Amino acid sequence: MDSFEPDGNGVANGNGATNGNGAQEALPPPPPVIPPNVVPVRAEGDQPPEPVKKKVMRVPIARRGLANKGQKIQLLTNHFKVGVNNVDGHFFHYSVSLAYEDGRPVDGKGVGRKVIDRVQETYDTELAGKDFAYDGEKSLFTVGPLPRNKLEFTVVLEDVISNRNNGNSSPNGHGSPNEGDRKRMRRPYQSKTFKVEISFAAKIPMQAIANALRGQESENSQEALRVLDIILRQHAAKQGCLLVRQSFFHNDPKNFADVGGGVLGCRGFHSSFRTSQGGLSLNIDVSTTMIIQPGPVVDFLIANQNVRDPFSLDWSKAKRTLKNLRIKTSPANQEFKITGLSEKTCKDQMFTLKQRGNDADGEPQTIEVTVYDYFVNHRGIELRYSGDLPCINVGKPKRPTFFPLELCSLVSLQRYTKALSTLQRASLVEKSRQKPQERMKVLSEALKCNNYDSEPLLRSCGISISTSFTQVDGRVLPAPRLKVGNGEDFFPRNGRWNFNNKKLVQPTKIERWAVVNFSARCDTQSLVRDLIKCGDLKGIQIDAPFDVFQENPQNRRAPPMARVEKMFEDIQSKLPGAPQFLLCLLPERKNSDLYGPWKRKNLAEYGIVTQCIAPTRVNDQYLTNVLLKINAKMGGLNSLLAVEHSPSIPLVSKAPTIILGMDVSHGSPGQSDVPSIAAVVSSRQWPLISKYRASVRTQSPKVEMIDSLFKKTSETEDDGIMRELLLDFYTSSGKRKPDQIIIFRDGVSESQFNQVLNIELDQIIESCKFLDEKWNPKFVVIVAQKNHHTKFFQPGSPDNVPPGTVIDNKVCHPRNNDFYLCAHAGMIGTTRPTHYHVLLDDVGFSADDLQELVHSLSYVYQRSTTAISVVAPICYAHLAATQMGQFMKFEELSETSSSHGGVTSAGAVPVPQLPRLQENVCNSMFFC
Repeated sequence: MDSFEPDGNGVANGNGATNGNGAQEALPPPPPVIPPNVVPVRAEGDQPPEPVKKKVMRVPIARRGLANKGQKIQLLTNHFKVGVNNVDGHFFHYSVSLAYEDGRPVDGKGVGRKVIDRVQETYDTELAGKDFAYDGEKSLFTVGPLPRNKLEFTVVLEDVISNRNNGNSSPNGHGSPNEGDRKRMRRPYQSKTFKVEISFAAKIPMQAIANALRGQESENSQEALRVLDIILRQHAAKQGCLLVRQSFFHNDPKNFADVGGGVLGCRGFHSSFRTSQGGLSLNIDVSTTMIIQPGPVVDFLIANQNVRDPFSLDWSKAKRTLKNLRIKTSPANQEFKITGLSEKTCKDQMFTLKQRGNDADGEPQTIEVTVYDYFVNHRGIELRYSGDLPCINVGKPKRPTFFPLELCSLVSLQRYTKALSTLQRASLVEKSRQKPQERMKVLSEALKCNNYDSEPLLRSCGISISTSFTQVDGRVLPAPRLKVGNGEDFFPRNGRWNFNNKKLVQPTKIERWAVVNFSARCDTQSLVRDLIKCGDLKGIQIDAPFDVFQENPQNRRAPPMARVEKMFEDIQSKLPGAPQFLLCLLPERKNSDLYGPWKRKNLAEYGIVTQCIAPTRVNDQYLTNVLLKINAKMGGLNSLLAVEHSPSIPLVSKAPTIILGMDVSHGSPGQSDVPSIAAVVSSRQWPLISKYRASVRTQSPKVEMIDSLFKKTSETEDDGIMRELLLDFYTSSGKRKPDQIIIFRDGVSESQFNQVLNIELDQIIESCKFLDEKWNPKFVVIVAQKNHHTKFFQPGSPDNVPPGTVIDNKVCHPRNNDFYLCAHAGMIGTTRPTHYHVLLDDVGFSADDLQELVHSLSYVYQRSTTAISVVAPICYAHLAATQMGQFMKFEELSETSSSHGGVTSAGAVPVPQLPRLQENVCNSMFFC
């Protein structure tokens, strides 16, 4: 392993490996910037070496030609062709600053659009009658210039009471306007004065759109498309929609689906302009966001906390949930933002009420009254149940303003941003799925309803939008041949296969094992008997377990950590030595809080392979699926590609090749301070591409780039992810270093491609150089995206596109090397294709070979007997990140914690590290 040992003389500075920057694909990579015999001299102290020469930035490579393998198929896609007639004009970009009369800047969201609308109404002539595209915040665009480069206006907005006409009847709709309301009617509306400054910022040629369509993207072309997207957003805002990035949602109850817990799924539309080989297109898709159930606040709280009546509510939880939500109060029908709840109940909460007339000293007279007394006796409003409940506070910290709970209703279209529970998510998926035909119909209607032709700004850009789905040519790749036990080969059909009457290709033996039962209602004896029998049919020899450990019923009430500890004490006292494997029966499906502590104990402390199950119905299919996972975790293989068995994968089988899957998972939306988790899985035992191991680390919250691929801790030591993976490849592949490194990166957007190529890839190159200065592997970098809105349909067919459908024309990028692949059979809803972007290819794959490799990697996922929608290494990286994330979960995280890895006044808080896995499981597919 000599050449693979670090040689102790520091690190090359990563400049040596600027592998082809995409502009000259056919040429060999440029020579290293530093001549090989020069070691940069270190300055005094431990400063990094002076940069010797400017590093060449890598950019995504251009397409090298189209593929043509597979059976041709005609498809439709939800891109609508856009005609652009006016390419000679310019967009003018102006920056907007809004302030109150006294000069305070306006920070509230939502008021900007009202102010700018008022500016347009009031000063139409000074603005030469121009239409605006305003983003609601600081940017405003026009077609052609405004009369002057800097304009200042003052406008007045009334605090309008919504639906003024019903502001004067009592809540039950009977009785005359009462005194308080009449007084309020006579009082002039509160109005606010705003100062608006509009100043010229930049000029964007519309020609930039035409350039982008020729594949010449520039800052200008992205800006020009942003303007078009802002016009669409504004068009939706004028119709009173909720806007979420490029999606918009109408306030229409028929688009709402209750998913439980006071949360509704709200269906709307995504629309954005995209440049493609076929020209400019408008991509329209169905989109769903979560909103708070509108209506009485009390109904929402009861649903949210799943209690029977308002008297069972947990008010400290309610206070957190309600903060910043908008309500309307009756009878005046005014809108407010909730700032908190009263300390006391409505009957006990006092406040100071001003009286008519002054006292003897000329001071205004005041009395102390309770909120209840004020509303019932002074305002004559009947309160049925809120006297004994807290009031809603809509005031400022120093000046609270209280309303009884039953007079408050939540306004519609308020986003719910916390993470959904497992049940809510399942309900949402079920209620928002649409078959392909239904989706096409909904999209066609949306395009008609949106009536973009009436949008004056689009007209002045000379833009017209076709109403028909774009036609594209697809190809259906044949399924790869698979190998199972007894030398048997077969072809999957429709992206699926099964192990009926088949043996696994590399079954393991399970000798020292035991069963651990945390579930009261499981017949462990028959489960074990059936598992052994099923294993035998698949070729897995399973000995009888040493023991079945039943949890002591008294421990069931204990916290999860304690239950796991007690169970392990029991196991240790009875087993002769460490078991090879533990089968663990959990009490609840999907979300048992024992899962994290149990996995951590087994993998990080004892190095024991474990499989958790929560069986409801145990049948042959269920047991087979469990055995597939156990076999993979224990080092076996369920099936193989025939081409990896006979090694004949183009380019991959010829030279040692490691395949990486990289992903970063972030805390759920409600937890901004949870560390992000970076996972990288790597293939092992070349020429196989079906066996993987994982390396997982935490990093700062919400950071997308992986920062620990190379982590130099001293002159001779690197504690990064890559070193661990490369050394394992070397030892498991017959002491061979990989000549080729193929990287699949998940979860990055187009704006981050350059960072993947220049930050992450640099770390990987440094890690290789640190192991062996002379080693120059070739790289392939491919990004996989699932979060996009392109869908494909078979014209005139109710079915999804067949598995293996690939598209690399028409709706793909005008210059870059990308393609869409639907590797799996879409069983429910509409298939979501994976969008693959080939950012770098030093190896020189043909388009066909690369698409075939990606397709094949969708068939090596050991947990299931179906092709999956994205390559297996990426799926494994997800699984590894999720499973290790569970290790963290039970330790420190509460809903309100705010210190984990966040930035405080004292600077960045260190991120808690994950425990490293024990030697004997860290190379396993523990995540399977």
